Amino acid sequence: MLIEPGELLKNIKSPEDLKKIDAAQLYKVCEELRQYIIDNVSVFGGHFGASLGVVEMTVALHYVFNTPYDQLVWDVGHQAYGHKILTGRMDKFHSNRRYEGISGFPRRAESEYDAFGVGHSSTSISAALGMAIGSKLKGEMDRQHIAVIGDGAMTAGLAFEGMNHAGVSDTNLIIVLNDNCMAIDPNVGALKDYLTDITTSQIYNKFKDDAWKLFGKIEKLAPGAREIVQRIDHLIKSTLLNHSNLFEALNLRYFGPVDGHDINHMVSVLTDLKNIPGPKLLHCITTKGKGYSPAEKDQTKWHAPGKFDKITGEIKKKIYDKPQAPKYQDVFGNTIVELARKNEKIVGITPAMPSGSSMNIMMKAMPERAFDVGIAEQHAVTVSAGLATQGLVPFCNIYSTFMQRAFDQVIHDVCLQNLHVVFCLDRAGFAGADGATHHGAYDLAYMRCVPNMVIAAPMNEVELRNLMYTAQLPRKGAFTIRYPRGQGMMPDWQTPFKEIEVGTGRKIKDGKDVALLTVGHVGNYALEVAEKLELRGIDVAHYDMRFVKPLDEEMLHEVFSKFNKVITIEDGCLQGGFGSAVLEFMADHNYNDTQVKRLGIPDEVIEQGEQIELQHYSGFSPEGIEKTIMEMVNILQYK
Repeated sequence: MLIEPGELLKNIKSPEDLKKIDAAQLYKVCEELRQYIIDNVSVFGGHFGASLGVVEMTVALHYVFNTPYDQLVWDVGHQAYGHKILTGRMDKFHSNRRYEGISGFPRRAESEYDAFGVGHSSTSISAALGMAIGSKLKGEMDRQHIAVIGDGAMTAGLAFEGMNHAGVSDTNLIIVLNDNCMAIDPNVGALKDYLTDITTSQIYNKFKDDAWKLFGKIEKLAPGAREIVQRIDHLIKSTLLNHSNLFEALNLRYFGPVDGHDINHMVSVLTDLKNIPGPKLLHCITTKGKGYSPAEKDQTKWHAPGKFDKITGEIKKKIYDKPQAPKYQDVFGNTIVELARKNEKIVGITPAMPSGSSMNIMMKAMPERAFDVGIAEQHAVTVSAGLATQGLVPFCNIYSTFMQRAFDQVIHDVCLQNLHVVFCLDRAGFAGADGATHHGAYDLAYMRCVPNMVIAAPMNEVELRNLMYTAQLPRKGAFTIRYPRGQGMMPDWQTPFKEIEVGTGRKIKDGKDVALLTVGHVGNYALEVAEKLELRGIDVAHYDMRFVKPLDEEMLHEVFSKFNKVITIEDGCLQGGFGSAVLEFMADHNYNDTQVKRLGIPDEVIEQGEQIELQHYSGFSPEGIEKTIMEMVNILQYK
């Protein structure tokens, strides 16, 4: 079912079409664009609140600037749905975030209007600055470069690094700060308080608006009048806010705050900024979820609600044939509280993912021992290292894909010092509809090469609880536990915790024809297939290795002494991952007569889709595992 756009919107196939519309009609374009996003996301699912909050900003940017020649970089991309619709992808928008459809984030290969591929936060300023410097070197002095970044993304160190460089760059760079006090969850930290000071200073804002309008009217009579306003503005900020403007201290000309939902004012301000040389920042105040009442009232819930009834606001839940086990993340959240009540040394750290990782459970139960440090993965890891030096046991809970951003801190600050930090990596393997930027494909490979690191992956939630219990015991050092998005089996909350000896696997099923070596949740697929094939007379053994580092070498000696057909299965990249570790073991111990087939994520960029679709494409879905076993058995029979 395709959604029909409004009368004005349906004729906009590109920003050139948008520019043909009279400025007085832009408010109507915004209404239709907002409604089109609501209609589509309610039916097909996706991110929601962020794009609703920047509708006017999006229309104004494409109306004022000459995109794609002028380069527009969206930070993260949750807010880029309107951008996609206005840049020729309206007819494809129903396929957003779906298998073989368009990406939920800006993607360079998808459109010339997507100046930079995004999915991880806080990259926009640095990327746009690089583009601006490149344009300057090529002599393209008329080209504009705009970075749209949220106040939540501003907490990352990379954003400050970009602003620090931008302030001395003398480039055509405009930073549009979308200030809505929200990331996925409410923003935290001193920067949030600072922006609130600016936003709520009524005396300052009234002066700024009145003076800006006044001097704008007499600009022709007094050239440079607005330059005077800027100087007075700096003085007023210093006096009324009791400190100099942070952004101007970095040599960025600051404008704002302005109402990001006033389309006419946004067009006027952006037109003015377009003609002012040098790096500058426009501070826009917006409301996440603007225009849809439930999303405005509960912004975390409506960040990405899935399908919903747009009239009633009821979010549609999937219908299951049987009761569902809790998500891995919720088992983590409840288990860390349970462990922390027994071990006063345990603390929780998350970089702006409290609800997504379920760290919010501990933050509610033990607010003095659980910390949201904002979008700052590097800081999250190093502050965890600092906590560990004081004898505490930090559980640093980060999505697998975002842990990539803190890899140096893992090596330098934790592992080289052999500190006891527990890394719980949520969303490992395929993340699903979020696509390539969010898949947790690489953690097994990049963690495996670091000394003093233990790497484990539970096959189910019971194993997750026991691994968490094991990881917090004394003298365990750096300990990574990675688990997928989704559900497995129902844990028995009354069963006592059990310590798992580090580096030991377990034999799930004996057999004689083929051995399956698995790590993590995909072991459930292997067990399902092994039991199915047993009914057909094919005897498949299954070993849940549990640890990628250290490997259970005793178990591997048993496997390679008994089987000449072995399949390794993982939901991580094949290059350098679990299967590679097994091949290294074989080479080191001269097991040269065994045929090994590795199943995992291939060496290519895998786009968005349902998890099972992506697993099927990669060959380690239940069907893919069965196919590989049958191929190996057939080879065995015809030899």
